[in-house]
Amino acid sequence: MSQYKKIREDVQEQIKEDRRLHKENPFACPDSAAIRRNMDRDKANLWRPAFVRDTEKIMHLPVFNRYADKTQVFSFYKNDDITRRMLHVQLVSRIARSIGAVLGLNLDLIEAVALGHDIGHTPFGHVGERYLSTLLEKEAGIFFNHNVHSVRVIDTLYKRNVTLQTLDGIVCHNGEFELQEYRPKAITVSGPEAFALFDATIADCDARGNKAIKSLIPATLESCLVRICDMIAYLGKDRQDAITAKIISPDEPFTSQEIGSFNATIINNLSVDIINNSYGKDYLLLSPEYFADLKTAKRENYEKIYLNPKLSEVYDQTIWPMFEMIYYKLLDDLTKEDKNSVIYRHHLDYLAAQTSWYTEENPSETDPHRIVADFIASMTDDYFIDLFAHMFPDSPLHVDYKSYFQLTE
Repeated sequence: MSQYKKIREDVQEQIKEDRRLHKENPFACPDSAAIRRNMDRDKANLWRPAFVRDTEKIMHLPVFNRYADKTQVFSFYKNDDITRRMLHVQLVSRIARSIGAVLGLNLDLIEAVALGHDIGHTPFGHVGERYLSTLLEKEAGIFFNHNVHSVRVIDTLYKRNVTLQTLDGIVCHNGEFELQEYRPKAITVSGPEAFALFDATIADCDARGNKAIKSLIPATLESCLVRICDMIAYLGKDRQDAITAKIISPDEPFTSQEIGSFNATIINNLSVDIINNSYGKDYLLLSPEYFADLKTAKRENYEKIYLNPKLSEVYDQTIWPMFEMIYYKLLDDLTKEDKNSVIYRHHLDYLAAQTSWYTEENPSETDPHRIVADFIASMTDDYFIDLFAHMFPDSPLHVDYKSYFQLTE
């Protein structure tokens, strides 16, 4: 078992000395740098600084509640000990703020990015994301990626005037692309020009998918930190959940040496390594050994958990055809302008009511395929399954959940 590593003595002494002298990190993102689409609104004050406002805007979005019933990795389990997406974003926030506090970064910006980074995620996790992207690419020629859609939810659908720094951190967070070194690409323009460049980036991600997303570089150290903490938060927790779900054994042999094999050591040791190699720098750095272990841990998670046949069968045989049937039924109702249909009553009318005080734009004027994708992405797992039963009551497709007792007997 890997030992719990500690911050090096020389780094500890430097941190203590800098704190004694009240030194601030010159590379942290100051609140004064915050850029909004409408700079005349949502002005910071003493008790609601710029990025605190972003966090509150995100947490008070109606769709924030839906994190609680969206799959992180394991669907179809009635077990409160298995992580849902609500807990995941909180873990990312906690880990990133713990490291960020030592590095002297802006903790409010870290929290806003962390809590908002998955708000556009589909039901059924990355599998649902892949299914929705397949349909949207086929029908509309654009890709669906949850990080890009998270920005769409906050900035376009709900128009919450969130800062560019927070939106940038959300779209750049994608935890599937690990790096050893994270150097921010600073925002060098302001006002409408800054958002014009950002909007062009979002459009490029829609058009080219992962080819564009792989090249995204966060603009702040805070967002770089959230990006790597997204991985730190899920690597060991997914293993913990896989044991609870009986996908793997508690004695499963994982081979990473420096970072450890399970949740507590992974979080501690990667956090310590980031602090040891990043304190006082204008970038984040992992040591070669820890970075190699991080890549190994991700690969082994895929081999042993994410691609495990015990998980894939229900998705491919049941959830995929459900996605197709729901997508085309919603599209048909939208094309027919059936105002009594679910997509009007539960999505367009609901969205219009939630945003009417922000904008007079009509959300139903959006491309129909976008509207369908927006609605499906907003769904929780249970809502999706209930909607399918409502729309197709005679379909033989159904999901059998594993109860608490099936996992404990």
